[in-house]
Parts: sequence; C-alpha cells; structure tokens
Amino acid sequence: MNIIKKIQKQVYPSKDYIFHEIQIDGNKINFFYNEVLSDSKSINEFILYRLTKLKTKELKSLNNHLPNCNTKVIKEKDILSFLNNGFLILIYDKIYACELRANLDRGINMIQSELALYGPKDSFTETYNTNLGLIRRRIKTSSLKCIDKVIGTYSKTKIGIIYIDGIVKKDLVEHVKEKLNKIKIDGTIDSSYLRFSLEKNFYLFPTIMMSERPDKCCMALLEGKIVILVDTSPYVLILPSFFLDFFHTTDDYYQKASYTSFIRIIRFLAFLISIITPALYLSVTTRHYSLIPLDLLLVLKAGRTFVPFPAYIEALFMILCFEILKESDFRMSSTNGSAISILGGLILGDAAVAAGIVSPIMIIVIAISSIAGLIFPTIEINNALRSYKILLLVLSTFLGIYGVIIGIIFLIFNICTMKTFGYKYLSIDKNEIKDSIIKINTKVKKRNSKLTNNIIRGKYQ
Repeated sequence: MNIIKKIQKQVYPSKDYIFHEIQIDGNKINFFYNEVLSDSKSINEFILYRLTKLKTKELKSLNNHLPNCNTKVIKEKDILSFLNNGFLILIYDKIYACELRANLDRGINMIQSELALYGPKDSFTETYNTNLGLIRRRIKTSSLKCIDKVIGTYSKTKIGIIYIDGIVKKDLVEHVKEKLNKIKIDGTIDSSYLRFSLEKNFYLFPTIMMSERPDKCCMALLEGKIVILVDTSPYVLILPSFFLDFFHTTDDYYQKASYTSFIRIIRFLAFLISIITPALYLSVTTRHYSLIPLDLLLVLKAGRTFVPFPAYIEALFMILCFEILKESDFRMSSTNGSAISILGGLILGDAAVAAGIVSPIMIIVIAISSIAGLIFPTIEINNALRSYKILLLVLSTFLGIYGVIIGIIFLIFNICTMKTFGYKYLSIDKNEIKDSIIKINTKVKKRNSKLTNNIIRGKYQ
C-alpha cells in the first residue's frame, strides 16, 4: 500500500516504529505504532484480540468494533502527528487512529519548590491532560475555557491557554494568543522557553510567574489572569504577574490576616535588606563615618585591621563565594548538599577569618543579605536581587551613600516603568489595596478592576 511505504520512508531508519499486517478472511488490515509511545499490552488486548474475532461481514462496519471512546477517523496528512503522540494507526477502508498511549509520567507527586504549611500538597506533572485535570478538579464550571495550540517546528508541543470566561478580559486573551502565534521555535521543551519569548528580555524582574501548584493557578484564574499549560513541563505560566504578586504566597490565604500581614512586612524588609545592606555597610565604613556612632565605627574598623584587601574587593569576593556555594548546593544531591554547606559555611568561613583574608563583620553582612534574598522561592527574583545588590555595591564604592541613593532611585524608576502585557508592573488597584502588603479582611471581596469587569467575587457575613 502506498501509504504504508510512504510512512516507512519518512520514519526510516528509526526502529521503534512497528508495522504489521494481518489477514481476516482474505482481507488485509495494516496497522503501525511507535513501541515506546504506545502501550503494546493495550494494543494486543483491545485491538488485535477484537480484530481476530471479526468476520468478513463485520469488517464492513469496522468502526463499530473498535474502542469508540478514543478512536477517530483521520486524514493521511495527519498520520505522523497522531503516530508521534502515541496513537495506533489502523488502515482498512479508512484510516483510524486509536489512542493507546504508554504511561510515561511519574504520577502526581508532592510539591518540591513552593512549599507551604497549609493547603493542598499535589503538584503538576509532565503530562498535559493530568495538569488540566488538576485545574478542572478545582474549578468545576463550563466557563473554564482551554484553547489548544501546537508550538515547535520539531517538538510539536501542545500548549493550553486557560482562562475563565466571564472573568477575564477578552483583550488580554487575544493579546496572549497573538504573542503565541508569533513564536517560531524548533522545540518547546519546557514552559521556560515560552516565558523567555513572551516577556521582555531586558527586564531584570520577572513579569510572568511560574508555578507547580494547582491551587495557586486556580487562585490566579479566579482573579482574571491567564494560565498557560505546556506539555512535558511540570511548571505552568501565570500572566500577567505584578511586582506585589511575588510577595504573596498561597499560605497567605490559608491563615489569619494578622499573621499574613506580619509575614508580608518581613518579606518586604528582606527585599530591602538583600539589596541595600552590603552597599550601605561599604559606604558608611569607607566614606561617611559620621553616619554611625563612634563606638560602633571603632568596632567595625578593628575587625578589618589585618585584612589586606579593600572593603569592596572583600565584599565582592564574599558574594562570589556565597553564589558558588548556593549553586553547588542546588546542583548536588541532598546528601552531598549538606556536606557542602558544612564545608563552605563553617570550615572555609572560619579559616578565612582566622587567616585574616576577610573580616568577621563582612561575613555577617553578606550572609544576612544573601539569606534575606532566599525568602523568595522564585529564581528570577533572586537573580534580580543579586544584580541590583552588585550594582549598588559598585555605586557605593565610587560615590558612597550618594551611590546607594542613586541605585535605589534607579531601582524604583525601573520597576515603575516596567509593563506586563500592557499593564503597569507596579500598579495597585484600589480594590486590592487591602490585600497588598497589609491584608485586611472585608465583607465584600473584590477583584482587580484592571484585569476584569466582573469585580465582585463574593460577600461574606
């Protein structure tokens, strides 16, 4: 058959494509599949077993004897697409595609990166349908829409644009669809590929949030945002994401408002400490001595008496050492990671102070600054904090406290001028003021009016 030869030529020399031909009362039936993507056991039990029991008269209505729930008639041009998605292709009077995919996912596991004290513990997986099911399991309405797309010249990765009709603004949906249509890429291996294509590269702070938590994505959908699922990726994209969204966690909505407000203030202070502390320490100990009490100044100077390097070299060296230790801890297994932490934090740190290479106060300053940045689980936020920390450190080296002020002004200006899908990155809607840094419970819950026209979420007595 010409179709069979054409497919064999297209998949040659791959050996994982299996071609078979069977005869039933003199009638030839051809079928083929990919043995690593399809379930061979299901093919034998649900397809071959049924076919061998058929008679010639029954072959005239072959479609009625195949599993109807996952069988469809396709065109010749679509054969390879279905074949590479785990379908069995059967050719007789028509071309049939039977969905008999192999189970290649790792199942629904516990959350790894966005840990929370309360709330659900299930996380997204690498399977598209499973991830969509985790969302539909929580939002049981026909208003939850999912638009499927395929991106990637070679990977043919399935993408899902999810939103709630009646809440989200149509302009935002069209804007996202337009941006996705412009993406031309060989392969989409992970959702990060899409994030880099959707957001502006010169922004240091992220404008799209990545999450592995289904409950967090459902919260975003109910606010009027859009969630993008990517097949083979356990992380979904939430957009648009604003500056204050990265100071909020799912735990904030599972606890009392007073405790949530306290924790958010701590996060905001940690944000400032991470960026400002090294530069502020450097400026007051090298240029502007009058800004700190004399007794404290003498203590700080005494700690650097035998250090042979300038303070800015010492600070950059310590930041570099901490980043190396952090990266090593991320890449190594949990067993080796603890050994690296002990070696770097205790042995090398203590040896460096004893040898007079660095001062104890510098280790304390850099440690406080670095640990404060780790309060944010998002890697992109940590990268932005590190960049601004080094920028302020360089400015304070040449300009002292004035350099710190210039750096802070630049930071504020940068955040204020950023945009995410047409919205201002730092915008705070009047309906969300009571859920920004300080959380205040109100009887009437409202959404961000910039994201939706359906403002009222509900009333609570």
